[in-house]
Amino acid sequence: MKALASTPRPVPGRLLPAAGAALVLLLALPIFLIAGWPLAGWALGAVLWVAVEAIGLLVTRAAAAGGRLASSGVLAFGLFFKTVGVLVVLVAVAVSDPHLAVAATLVYALAYTFQLGLSLLTYFGTPR
Repeated sequence: MKALASTPRPVPGRLLPAAGAALVLLLALPIFLIAGWPLAGWALGAVLWVAVEAIGLLVTRAAAAGGRLASSGVLAFGLFFKTVGVLVVLVAVAVSDPHLAVAATLVYALAYTFQLGLSLLTYFGTPR
């Protein structure tokens, strides 16, 4: 296990995990329609996921332009901002409509988890 985590690998691409998460979002739409769940919850979860991805791309580009110390600070701020932003939106929605917040959280969590799983498979699936 120690050798698995300590062996450096190249940073994998972000396209496959993002495409997988987008597929999860597309597959969730007919389920929401058939089950009669709030479509606004699906839309809010999908918009949150797209917004987090867009912010992630912007932060990654900004970090690449700076020096080593500056880029780590930009990446840390971006991670914090994305997390707090999603939580603020979901808590604000939960105050007014709890069912909508649960639906949005479910959609966002499924897409994010699938994307994370594909990222890990891509990273550990590459040769050392």
